[in-house]
Amino acid sequence: MKISILSLVAAVSVCLSAGAADKSSTISGVHICCKKCVTDLQKAISEVPGAKADIDADNASVVLSGPDTATVQKAADAMVKAGYFGKSSDSAVKMDAATGAKGQKVKTLTIEGVHLCCGKCAKAVDKAVKSVSGVEAHTAVKNAKSFEVTGDFNDKDVFTALQNEGLTGKAK
Repeated sequence: MKISILSLVAAVSVCLSAGAADKSSTISGVHICCKKCVTDLQKAISEVPGAKADIDADNASVVLSGPDTATVQKAADAMVKAGYFGKSSDSAVKMDAATGAKGQKVKTLTIEGVHLCCGKCAKAVDKAVKSVSGVEAHTAVKNAKSFEVTGDFNDKDVFTALQNEGLTGKAK
């Protein structure tokens, strides 16, 4: 009987410690305006083996979890690759802010990879881009794979504005 109880206690301890070993990070400030945003986020993160996402559109946040920090980081990278951005609650999980912008004045900038699934996404891009000094126009519309920004502006400022709206992309 003592061996059975000890075995049960050991099994429960192993299960509890395995669950406690899971890592997570809350990514806040993510642009999640509709069901398609949620679906696309889930799809991007589901491609990372072992990663899970608890998406809270009302609070513009995503809790990424996995068996270790490396898995959670891969999930964060998948979010960025899918065109989403936010601030990580865990300093070990970094949101990749690299966009290819050079921090210099340009007259035209082509941006690709921004999540633009609906009109609300396009409005968020419009708000971000128009907040940048020197931007005159852009061609971002629903479902666009890329768009162009024109005027006389700093390329890095455009990406900073997009990331402040919970979106990101890359200079083409």
